[in-house]
Amino acid sequence: MTKNDYKRVHLIVMDSVGIGEAPDAKEYNDEGSNTLGHIAEHMDGLNMPNMSKLGLSNIEKIKGIPQSDNPLAFFTKMAEASVGKDTMTGHWELMGLNIKTPFKVYPDGFPDELIKLLEEKTGRKVIGNKPASGTEILDELGEQHMQSGALIVYTSADPVLQIAAHEEIISIEELYRICEIAREITLDEKFLVGRIIARPFLGQPGEFKRTTNRHDYALKPFERTVMNELKDQNLDVIAIGKISDIFNGEGVTESIRTTDNMDGMDKFIRTFDKEFTGLSFLNLVDFDALYGHRRDPEGYGKALEDFDKRLTEVFGKMTEDDLLILTADHGNDPVHEGTDHTREYVPLLVYTTRKEQGKELEICNTFADVGATIAENFNVKKPAYGNSFLGKLN
Repeated sequence: MTKNDYKRVHLIVMDSVGIGEAPDAKEYNDEGSNTLGHIAEHMDGLNMPNMSKLGLSNIEKIKGIPQSDNPLAFFTKMAEASVGKDTMTGHWELMGLNIKTPFKVYPDGFPDELIKLLEEKTGRKVIGNKPASGTEILDELGEQHMQSGALIVYTSADPVLQIAAHEEIISIEELYRICEIAREITLDEKFLVGRIIARPFLGQPGEFKRTTNRHDYALKPFERTVMNELKDQNLDVIAIGKISDIFNGEGVTESIRTTDNMDGMDKFIRTFDKEFTGLSFLNLVDFDALYGHRRDPEGYGKALEDFDKRLTEVFGKMTEDDLLILTADHGNDPVHEGTDHTREYVPLLVYTTRKEQGKELEICNTFADVGATIAENFNVKKPAYGNSFLGKLN
């Protein structure tokens, strides 16, 4: 690194916080989607003074968030180049990949062959096997599961296979083992499921509640990412939230689990007190899991405002050695039809205390511009995709 580079880059992915339909939204049946815009309209304006100062409404006007005459951040929006609009695709692209073959989704449930293999290898029957909300499926099948010991298997609009089990019926250890078996089965190209998710829960019929012992089993990225390059050069890659799961541990030097958005912000802010050189990488999943998929614009809006308040602490921790990048991995418009992610632009806000004022950057045609920028900053091998904007932060 040179004296002009940053010792630490802090990357926050506001999971699903899109900022308007992407140029190819029609191909995904997502015309008119606008996660931030529609939430702001529903709330009759969002109260996000810190994001306002950074320049969020300078990217696209958002009701209740004033445009800044002197934005603190460098700002623009990014379009996704990869095929798909899921969590893994978005995050992998941020770290320099371009996914050209989409993961498979199962709108009618998983094929019989897959379910039979899972039953044979685990010794337990499967119930459910359909797209469902994680809370509704427990209300529907939780009691039957407790009586029979059968696995509740369900999916969503994402390329995921989720397995729910009551912790007093199937131990956490056994559930994790079952998910490892499911991961092995679905590595077959004819299934190609992006993630297996363990969904443990507790409680009694009518009062079931998922616990914080969720665990994701993702595919290994198809190619090396910027995180691999950082780790190989003995630089730190601190993965906070579900980042390590998304990358299957690849390129991670330290993994920190979180229980919710606020816990994620607590642990992210603590990294500023650590002595490290490299990347801290946080995913805030509540926006997506709790509010986007459940089509809850009110809850989503309040979560955004709560996040904005925490940025005051982040600003107070930053030094000239730190570069902060705020972005998202896809959209999930809570007023859009269905419960699927939405193909949208994502915001990009880049903040450094070295500059009293930011400015507008060119629109990025791939999320991989973030990975290219991080690679250039730390003088490691740049990804095959993406263009660095590091030199434009002046």
